[in-house]
Amino acid sequence: MPRRSYKKITIKPDPVFESHEVAKLINYVMRDGKKSVASRIVYKALDQIKAKDLNPLETVHKAISNVAPQFEVKPRRVGGASYLVPMETRPVRKIFLAFNWIVNAAQARSNKEFHSFDLKLAAELTEAAAGMGEAVNKKIQVEKLAEQNKAFAHFKW
Repeated sequence: MPRRSYKKITIKPDPVFESHEVAKLINYVMRDGKKSVASRIVYKALDQIKAKDLNPLETVHKAISNVAPQFEVKPRRVGGASYLVPMETRPVRKIFLAFNWIVNAAQARSNKEFHSFDLKLAAELTEAAAGMGEAVNKKIQVEKLAEQNKAFAHFKW
């Protein structure tokens, strides 16, 4: 139990789209506290999506819903053995995992087809919204692992 209680920090919506999800995406892209660089990258990526005649906000929401896992496994130690117990993913954790997997998949894209990170991020967001891409594959992997360990669900507490 924590010694002190803490106040949950709420982030403000971004100034352009007035969306909490875009503000969170900017925070996940940010490295070394350079928020202006991260916001420039995210807004360029969203402009690339808009150039393809897609709504950027709907694309981000659809990408989150397609990438966020319903179940994940957590290790539990019972009687000297560790079991991977499938548990439902909390809503805040779903958004974290979705953005984490989208940003990591965008970083892992090859430099031959895309030469800047905003193009990689835009491509990954559009693919995730369409239900394909590396981030969606990661979600399928995690949910398959949870399905395989369904026998240990009674260790959930």
